[in-house]
Amino acid sequence: MAADGFSRRGVLGLGALAAAGLVVPRGLARGVGQSVAAPGGGAGRRRVIRIAHVTDTHIMQDLRAPEGVAACFEHIRGQKDVDLIMHGGDIVFDSMDQSLERSKELWALWQKVLGDSWKGRVRYCLGNHDVWGWNKERSKTTGDEPGWGKQLALDTLGMQGAVPKGAYYSFDEVVSGAGWHIIVLDTVRPEPNGYYAGLDDEQFEWLKGDLSLNRMYPTMILSHIPIFTATVLDREPNERRERIVTPGRMCIDYGRIKKLFLENPQVKLCLSGHMHLIDRVEYNGVTYCCNGAASAAWWKGPHRECREGYTLVDLYSDGTFENRYVEYGWKA
Repeated sequence: MAADGFSRRGVLGLGALAAAGLVVPRGLARGVGQSVAAPGGGAGRRRVIRIAHVTDTHIMQDLRAPEGVAACFEHIRGQKDVDLIMHGGDIVFDSMDQSLERSKELWALWQKVLGDSWKGRVRYCLGNHDVWGWNKERSKTTGDEPGWGKQLALDTLGMQGAVPKGAYYSFDEVVSGAGWHIIVLDTVRPEPNGYYAGLDDEQFEWLKGDLSLNRMYPTMILSHIPIFTATVLDREPNERRERIVTPGRMCIDYGRIKKLFLENPQVKLCLSGHMHLIDRVEYNGVTYCCNGAASAAWWKGPHRECREGYTLVDLYSDGTFENRYVEYGWKA
């Protein structure tokens, strides 16, 4: 996410968000070792998978970003039993505004750092900064170029799956008969020279079908832009004493997504990034965790209360989970 986002198409008032049922968490997981766990969990539960959720790496040549990303991966390697890295998007900084040549340089840099730093499994979610050329004014593109938009990132990362070629998909993680269903969504929608947050109708129908066919296991959902988050309120009110939520910060179609989750109580946990802040919101049986940023303030130090970090996510056989933000000690 850019500091203020690209989109300014309409606003949502604080009162409307409160009416929608925002539950501000009792406590935020901010420091190393602080755990956000689901209530319950029996003594016999066993861990199905440990995921390192890494988001908003914003890799670039400047500000020692490659060294910072490498340090993040080194710290993850020091953790026990990380089975999978799930990258929550904004892998590079910034493809949306750049020429094809510059975008390819950024992706090559990412691939080099990843190849030197991590040999295990990686699953990706695309962020707004991973999309090539949507800001036509700055990128000097027409939109007709091969690879324009999300395709360059999808091809580079080798993402395969649902239409359009892997931008959203699902998979199962199963150990000894216990499992979790994991869904990766694409919440970055185009508008002139920028983006807004939400699902298009085709993806929403795919999500509806995927949930209806996968009710055996509890479900975790990963998106770049939050489906629902309290972090959108962490800003000063305007002259009318309103705290506004711009459509680039949270899914504008949360209402229909919420209804879909109510119809599918196997949905337990939704993870996101984008805001470079940390929160936990529990609403209607779903826990929403916005999990900070590996780059914090875009490699310039802490962003408000968020320092450089990643999240360890443990998914258990009884449908419970733990979500723990870990600072890896980077000094900008």
